Amino acid sequence: MGNRATFVIAGPEGHERRSSSFGAVGLDLDLLGGPEAVLPFALGHRLEEGPWYDDDMCEAGALIDPARKLLLVFAQEGPSVAMRTRAAWLGMLGHAWPGWEVRWTYDGQSGLRAHLGLEPGHVPDTAHPGPALEADEQELADPDPMAAVVTVGSGRCHVLAHIADHPVAEGPALVDRLADAPAHTGYSRRAEAGVHVDPAARRVGWWLTGIAPHAGRMAARWPGWTVEFWADRWDEHERASGGRFAPPAQDRAAAPADVRAQALQRWAGPRGDVRERLVAALPHATVGRGFAPAVTAEQAAAARAAVERAYAAAVGT
Repeated sequence: MGNRATFVIAGPEGHERRSSSFGAVGLDLDLLGGPEAVLPFALGHRLEEGPWYDDDMCEAGALIDPARKLLLVFAQEGPSVAMRTRAAWLGMLGHAWPGWEVRWTYDGQSGLRAHLGLEPGHVPDTAHPGPALEADEQELADPDPMAAVVTVGSGRCHVLAHIADHPVAEGPALVDRLADAPAHTGYSRRAEAGVHVDPAARRVGWWLTGIAPHAGRMAARWPGWTVEFWADRWDEHERASGGRFAPPAQDRAAAPADVRAQALQRWAGPRGDVRERLVAALPHATVGRGFAPAVTAEQAAAARAAVERAYAAAVGT
């Protein structure tokens, strides 16, 4: 099925768009290689002139504007999205791109189009958040579970599988749907997203570490309610929930070391041209062009140096 990624190279004279059918997984680690390695890597992907990927099918992407020194980025998985490593990854990314403005695009690919002044694209009328999970669900034992926490008023706590739409996209129907769903007395593990609903005050606060296409339109799904977007500030949810959502504190030493190790592994050495290898191995097959380009030893070395500088700056050594 692939894992689609979009790359936009922007400048004073416009922009060009490149894509990868298999480039989303690991893109956040690729970006830690800094502009010297990443820009030629992005430019090595196939040039696109047709329609954009569907927003809900594009899992990661970046807009790189060398003239403005602006980097916009989004992803759905990886250390950039995991609560355990997100702050460390963001800090290292800023150091890997010194002098650049680095921003996370919470609405994913639709956010890149908005930045370019393009039409927003299709906004679905309905949403389909994941199912509610029991407290002993195996997924919740993972160090970085794909979970979304929903707290309601002063007494209810639910944990949903974060495998589809963000729960806030369901609107007020979310509260009714969860009335008979498995409930938790509280939740003290990590998550990727969350919502706090105060029915008495008709207020909603929501956050996420990944993306929700057309995130800026979520308030329209709650007519008559006050909706506040907390970006990735899950501590706002902690306070609003009255302690029912209390994730573990971040390990400020282990998290940067973990991100560094993953990034160095990602850029461990040169990478061959995947499509070239497939064509050679399957000369009679039709092979698409949505594969990552080759990476030279020089590019990989430059990227590893950028990762090491970013790590040293992040931990103050």
